[in-house]
Parts: sequence; structure tokens; C-alpha cells
Amino acid sequence: MNHSKATRELRRRLGPRVVRTGAAERAAVSFDGSKIAFEPAAAVFPRSRSDIAALLALANRRRVPVTVRGAGSSLTGSASPARGGWVLDLHEWDSVRVDALAGLARAEAGATIARIESAAARRGWFYPPDPSSKKYCTIGGNIACNAGGMHGGKYGVTRDYVLALKGFLPTGEWVEWGTDTKKFSAGFNLRDLWIGSEGMLGVVTDATLRLIPMPESRWTLLVSFRSEADAFRAVLALFAMRVQPAICEFLDRFSVDCAERAAGRAVFKGQAGRPVVLLELAGAEDEVRRQRRVLSAWAGLHGLAHRAARNRAEAEALWEVRRACSGAMFKLGDSKLNEDVVVPMRRYAAFARFLERLRKRSGLAIPTFGHLGDGNLHVNIMYHGAVPSERRAAKAAVGALMREVVSLGGSISGEHGIGLAKSPFLRLQHPPAAVRAMMAVKRALDPRGILNPGKMFKVFRVWESKRVDVRLPWDHA
Repeated sequence: MNHSKATRELRRRLGPRVVRTGAAERAAVSFDGSKIAFEPAAAVFPRSRSDIAALLALANRRRVPVTVRGAGSSLTGSASPARGGWVLDLHEWDSVRVDALAGLARAEAGATIARIESAAARRGWFYPPDPSSKKYCTIGGNIACNAGGMHGGKYGVTRDYVLALKGFLPTGEWVEWGTDTKKFSAGFNLRDLWIGSEGMLGVVTDATLRLIPMPESRWTLLVSFRSEADAFRAVLALFAMRVQPAICEFLDRFSVDCAERAAGRAVFKGQAGRPVVLLELAGAEDEVRRQRRVLSAWAGLHGLAHRAARNRAEAEALWEVRRACSGAMFKLGDSKLNEDVVVPMRRYAAFARFLERLRKRSGLAIPTFGHLGDGNLHVNIMYHGAVPSERRAAKAAVGALMREVVSLGGSISGEHGIGLAKSPFLRLQHPPAAVRAMMAVKRALDPRGILNPGKMFKVFRVWESKRVDVRLPWDHA
């Protein structure tokens, strides 16, 4: 649909510095981390709340699609303007204020997670949700998909830290959900309805976040195992001992191989091609000291080899293994279906066996890594987009993966959301009545259907889409 007349009207009202229609400016916001591009009519950089209210009011009258964007680091296409229209870019809304007395952070939607984390740390507080792309991804985007990260197993995800939200309904009306207090029970909890709604129910401009005290001590340990199944069994044995690491990251042998090639060195000399688990303890000094003894004994009993960091510099060197693996996977194929599935802990072994079968059946490289603390595993189906047989194999593999995850009692997404990429599988996860209920909520809050349309409910076949050929800053994460 041509939205040029409405765009000219918006440009007259808000000015050319806010409403930008140049080809390069529109191209820059036409895709997100999924690299699936759609051409918008304008990129809009609001200066004030009144700009946002005016944009949404006009969009409703003229039925212009509006897609909200922060850094554009979404991996599912949820920040790509699938129906064109206007991209509302909030990345410049990035202020962060920490209330050290109350243990709160007040952040605008465009503030990066690293910025929030750093501001909290300077006042002796800790904001735990930490996606690997935290240097780039914004709190608005994290709220949109209820992002997690490596600390999720012990500390939880974004929803567990959001106390209040401010922003606009799709109609342009201002709303506030919750207050800057740790208790609030006054009316329906629409705050949590916005969290994880992928920008389809409202525009978040401000968030109040709960902080926790900064851990006194940290300790990092890397352990290698004979097989993926052995690694899963060992971690379950650790959890059965009531030890809850702050971080418990798993890399299968294929992910380790990618990381080693990227880094140009082995994780363990003489242990090439072995899966690893990277753990970090955090907490009070006496608690960490006690758990270190337990963890060292566990590693000696279950692992092939283990190495502890003697200081934070060595710990960072170990974490480089984890950070390097994702970007290095593109040596296995130029296209990736990065599926952030969640598997119940009791089904880890069954899932490991399924992945072996899937690799053999598909003939594709499928390196897997992720967060064993909460069962959120990133299964990366690698293929060459120009090879029809590999595209077909990738399509079959992702379908088989989603069916298996649901049959195991898991989730098709733990932190990336549905967007475009997971839309073919939403109805695997939810029965028809649940999908109808979600769509009814969407119609109630967005009666004209303008906010981030074309996502979640309408099936999009990502493996058939053409991607823009560009490397993004967070591709390594």
C-alpha cells in the first residue's frame, strides 16, 4: 500500500529532521538481525512524547503500519517493517537513572542493557538479564521479547525485573502500567501483557527496573566432557546437589570447534572436539567458597578436564570461547536458522539423542549451545541459501525440531519471540482457543491493526526469504 500522502502530512507536522524519507535512511531501518528487509515509507526519530502521540494518532486515522525499533538486534524479524509504513526509531531515547536507595533503575526504551548494567554497577547494584548482544540491544527490545541471557537460570529474565512501564497504546493514548514501587495491585496487570508482546500491543518509552545487590564474589570454571549426553547428565547431577550456578553455559562439540577455529587456539590442549560446560558462581564470599569445593569435586568426577580462572582476566578469556562460537558458525553455511528453544531439564538426554538423529537425517551442520540453567538451548541450523537441497533440508529440520521440542513439553522460543521466523510454529505450541484469545487481545488494544502488523499470527516462511548481505555488530553474540 502506498502511504506517501500520509507520510507527507506527518513530515509537515513533525518536520524533516524527525520524519526522514531519504533512501539510505529508510534502508537502514528496513531490516533487523534476521536480515529480512521490507521497505518503509519513512524512518521517524521522535524528539518528544507528543511526537509519538501525533504519529500514532495519524497512523490510526490513515491506517499506516508502525513498527517500533531500538537497535534492530531481533533475530526473528520482529523489528522488520513487514507491512512497510513508518519505523518509529527510539534508539536515541537512552537515558538511565539509578535510585541507589530503592534499588531501582529508570531507563528510556533506547538504553542498551550494557548501559543499564554499568549504571547500576557504579552504584553497587546488579541488573542480571544479559543477552549476549547486551552492548547493542535495548531495554525496549528486551521487554518486547522478554529477553533472558546467561544469568537466567539463577536470576530470571526481563519480566522478573520490570516494575513499571510507560508508553502509548496503538491509538496514541498515554498509559502507565505499575508504579516505581515493589508492590502494586490496583487493576489488571497489563504491564506483563506488554512484556513479550513484541511491540504489537503498545509503544514502551520508559521502564522502571528492579535491581539486586552486586554479588561479592565470582568464580569461573570450564569443564570438558566425552559427549553431549555426558555433559547433560553431569549438569543434572550438579543441580540435584542443590548447587545453582549464576551461569551454566553449554557448547556442543561443533560449537567448540567453531570457537576454536575463530580463536586460533584449543580450549583444552589434547581435548579438541569435546563439548564443554562453562560455569560461574556468584554470591557472598563464604557461599562461593563452599560451592567452589563442591564444583571442583563434581568436575573431577564427571568431566574429562577442567580449568578454573584464577582472576577476572582469565575468566574473561574463558568467556571469549562462548562469545566467539556464534559468529564463527558462518564458516559452516552462509544462512542460519537460530532457534532458541527451551527443553525441560528432565528431557535433556532425550533432546541430545534427537539432535544426533537430526544431524544425520538432514545432512546439515547443527551446532548447539545455550543456557543449561534454564533449558534455553540455541540450535543453529546452518545451510547455504543458494543451494535448493540445503534450503529444503533446513525447512524440514526446523519443522522436526519444533515438533520435538513441543512433544518434550518445551517451548519453541525462550527469549527471541515469534516475529516472522517462528510464525509457522505458533500453532504447534498453542491450541486454537489460545491463539484466538491472543488475537482478541490484539484487536482490543489495536483496533486498526497498525502496530507491528504481519507478525506472529500470519505464517511467514523464513527459509524461503531473501536476506540482505550485511554483517551486523551483534552477529558474534
